Amino acid sequence: MHVVVNAAISADGKLSTHEREQIAISGPGDFDRVDQLRAENDAVMVGVGTVLADDPSLTVDDEERVSARRDRGDAPQPARVVADSRGRTPAGARVLNDDAESYVLVSESATEDERERLASDATVIVAGEERVDLERALDALESSGVDRLMVEGGGELIFSLFAADLVDELSVFVGPLVIGGRDAPTLANGEGFLDDFPELDLQDVERLDDGVLMRWRVR
Repeated sequence: MHVVVNAAISADGKLSTHEREQIAISGPGDFDRVDQLRAENDAVMVGVGTVLADDPSLTVDDEERVSARRDRGDAPQPARVVADSRGRTPAGARVLNDDAESYVLVSESATEDERERLASDATVIVAGEERVDLERALDALESSGVDRLMVEGGGELIFSLFAADLVDELSVFVGPLVIGGRDAPTLANGEGFLDDFPELDLQDVERLDDGVLMRWRVR
């Protein structure tokens, strides 16, 4: 499976405020780029924290891109994937609507009741004991036909994917604002690396809107 992480951060590296309030970091050009990137992938994944904070739909907006997916034999919309160890995704979350296929990745710490509740709206994949075993979960997704996966956050999920050596590409839009806050989430939260830092090869730098888009391949 090919995994691309995509994120928008402030000039000081924050994803949102310390209260997890989403801020408009990107402009129209980057929104359109993200829509195109979604259209190119088989599935789009976020962590449950992003679902609880932002309630994203993770769908392709541009109808021409939707039609192009149909023309090449793909589903009109990429599948939506939530990494949700304890099964906290709300029943009314937009990632669980009928616009596209949905998967929820849980661990054994999710109760049977929560798994059954989620299974009424999504395919539930159980992998790991306390936390989702991302390698096993992505293997299961690949067996279901997901060859290209786009990850849109948040920071805990992104760090965990890097820690498991599962990321192939990283695209970051740096917006023209400073958010600040020692507790504000960054691109890669989690425990952090002390050694064996993931190394990146810079592929491209582009001015976009009033910010900068950078693309790397992971070594």
